[in-house]
Amino acid sequence: MLGRLKLALAKISGIFDRTRGAELAAIEEILLQADVGTACTKLIMDRISSASQKDKAFKETVSKLINLPPPVVDNIPPRIIMISGVNGSGKTTTLAKLAWLYRQRGSVLLTSADTYRDAASEQLSIWAERAQVEVVRSRRGQDAGAVVFDALAKAKSQSIDAVLIDTAGRLHTRIDLIDELKKIRRVTMKCKPSGPDLNLLTIDATLGQNSIQQARVFKQELGVNGIVLTKFDGTAKGGAIIPICHELGLPILFLGIGEGLEDILEFNAADFVATLFEGT
Repeated sequence: MLGRLKLALAKISGIFDRTRGAELAAIEEILLQADVGTACTKLIMDRISSASQKDKAFKETVSKLINLPPPVVDNIPPRIIMISGVNGSGKTTTLAKLAWLYRQRGSVLLTSADTYRDAASEQLSIWAERAQVEVVRSRRGQDAGAVVFDALAKAKSQSIDAVLIDTAGRLHTRIDLIDELKKIRRVTMKCKPSGPDLNLLTIDATLGQNSIQQARVFKQELGVNGIVLTKFDGTAKGGAIIPICHELGLPILFLGIGEGLEDILEFNAADFVATLFEGT
């Protein structure tokens, strides 16, 4: 896993390597280049400016900013994982990767609650076949909440371990579409009073901090409790992981690092920081 993480962090760690032994002004410039943002850059600079060992203080500060506790999940099946995000954020691909990951631990049921795109259900079915899991399909225009209700009923009757719910991509400014996600969440609460065990939001890592405002809306309106950073292997803006964690108060739970089913990593802050600062 650490080898794959090292490859995924190649671009951003190359930038962070330049902070080793650098002057404060140079460190500040490097952080801004890595899309850490002005607020978190100032916070980091304030903490390391008076430190006798700046490299060590830098590493410890970053670790504290991104090391957030994961959501508490019960062990009562089925584990419900709902995933949402804006169009193009890698949502459906991420769901397929999670299906593959959870398939290693038990039975999985994919659920197509994207009833807007013509080929959404077909696309998810192809992924389900590759991951060797079952899928509850839907048709365009069908009520998404009803699809989820049927999937959860099937999961309970067949003692399935995990239900993964795909939803339609939507902008955070479309209140009507956000309301549909709220309805899906309410449907899951009929199975579990607290709703989805993992209520995940996909964020395209290549967009960096530009995703923070949209994430705030999803958190406030839907109770999102974890982040999946997608396309992480293709960006030099990986420093945005710091303000995403710090400003949103949401833990990163998974990193998407490629297009294949196996190209997903469960996020571990200690491993991430150790790899990021490997040369320091």
